[in-house]
Amino acid sequence: MLQHKEFSYVFLEYWLKLHSVKKGFLHITICAALLAVAASCGNEPAANKPTDNLVSGTIDISADETYRPIIEQQKQVFDSSFPDAHVNIHYKSETECIKDFLNDKARLILVTRELSKDEKAMLEGKKIVATSLAVAKDAVAVVVNKAATDTVLSRSQLQGIVAGTYNKKYTVVFDNQGSSTVRYVTDSLMAGGKLGSNVFAAKGNDSVIHYVANNPNAIGFVGVSYISDYNDPEGLAFIKDVRVLAIVNDSTKKEFQPYQAYIAPNWYPLTRKLYYIHRETYQGLGTGFAKFLSEERGQLVFKQARLFPLRSNIIFREAGVDTKPR
Repeated sequence: MLQHKEFSYVFLEYWLKLHSVKKGFLHITICAALLAVAASCGNEPAANKPTDNLVSGTIDISADETYRPIIEQQKQVFDSSFPDAHVNIHYKSETECIKDFLNDKARLILVTRELSKDEKAMLEGKKIVATSLAVAKDAVAVVVNKAATDTVLSRSQLQGIVAGTYNKKYTVVFDNQGSSTVRYVTDSLMAGGKLGSNVFAAKGNDSVIHYVANNPNAIGFVGVSYISDYNDPEGLAFIKDVRVLAIVNDSTKKEFQPYQAYIAPNWYPLTRKLYYIHRETYQGLGTGFAKFLSEERGQLVFKQARLFPLRSNIIFREAGVDTKPR
């Protein structure tokens, strides 16, 4: 723009000299020309300006469908606090959420893993830097039919069941072929090993529970929020449709069910984290919703949904029962 200004000045001066214009009029004309040039430089197209901020506007985000009940609760609280904000959440498998993020279809995603090195390199090639934070700790619950004889399983027994080599033939059911639960079991439980021919995908966590409840030889893997009984004020009850198994911790040799107190220190073996990942370079609505999830109200929603909130200060104390008569 500087060259354009210099050209305008020289052109005007030359023209005015040719026509013998007075010096005072020359100054006025030059100032007017420069002001017009400056004004044209400041007119940034409206299409390039963000239309949202931390608490208002509209945004589409992608979230792991495993967490639908929890994220819907978060959205209700967020909407009630910020009525000018419109967060449209699209629930998909974790694989699809990552694809949306890499293909510029979502500025914010909620998934159970951070981006891989290759995925980060892909974004860096587009000059995009992703920001991520773990906001809660979750557990994968293992459920069986109420008529099943198994009540406790070890990791090695679970591996045998999923691989199809266990002495009792189970039909293993997951929520979705590309879900975070399948990836977690494959990577963390099976160490990358193959799943057996007895493994099938349903159409969501609710479908897993329904199938297991109606099939005595079925075993299912679901997010802990789907098996918690929210009518229990103590937060210690599970739904009655299926039986929630206890899993043996290889280090302590003790068995644990997916309660919050056991999820927090990883005593329950099948734990994982929920992350937000966003790519905003300004204080937009994606940043605002992510910020909400990591602050007091969002963390309280996670706690009530039976997840363990990771951004809150929680103190654990040992408790004993006084059995002496009074």
